[in-house]
Amino acid sequence: MPRAADVAYTELRRMILSGTVTAGSRLGEAELAGTLGLSRTPVREALQRLDADGLVEVLPHRGARVVRWTAEDLVEIFELRGLMEPYAAARAARRGVPAEALEELSACCAAMETAAAKGDFQTVAELNDRFHGKVIELSGNRRLPALLTSVVHAPLVLGTFRRYDEAALARSMNHHRELVAALAASDPAWAEAVMRAHIRAAADHLVEDVRAREREQATVRKIDG
Repeated sequence: MPRAADVAYTELRRMILSGTVTAGSRLGEAELAGTLGLSRTPVREALQRLDADGLVEVLPHRGARVVRWTAEDLVEIFELRGLMEPYAAARAARRGVPAEALEELSACCAAMETAAAKGDFQTVAELNDRFHGKVIELSGNRRLPALLTSVVHAPLVLGTFRRYDEAALARSMNHHRELVAALAASDPAWAEAVMRAHIRAAADHLVEDVRAREREQATVRKIDG
């Protein structure tokens, strides 16, 4: 039977990544305990874990809230991803990827494409997270997952794929397919280049989108003031 803290962590993570609780929302221990039917202790532990994941900010004497990313936060996040994920892809290709792992990645690509065609962008985001997590795992560097945990969730929380136009979405899907091909060919230079282009394209799209929203909010505040 799962520990109460694990249950709380899984459910709260789902609520954040699905958008049920939005960026900036306050997460009160008492309210969450009531919603989840648990005591406050496992909820507190779950919030600490989510803080370590980069999804929640636990503020001293002020409780917790869902992280809200600014455009500058995202620039830093994607700079880190742009350094580490191409390295992970190259290392995975250099080590050689087993056939079953290639099949898993290909199946993930197909499922993403099906979900995108249906407009199910939450599923696309979840599958994208799984795809990138698998590539990081295949790198064989045991420290990378912990290093990347706090920076890979931003696109899920911000609903990246809902913001993509048709061309951007197709480019993202094609990058995944090409990365699988590079891994199958055991070509580290190719894998690294594809992942770098993939991260750069996502960064350019998402950062500009958030900057546009920040400009709109600043204009509204100026008018209201």
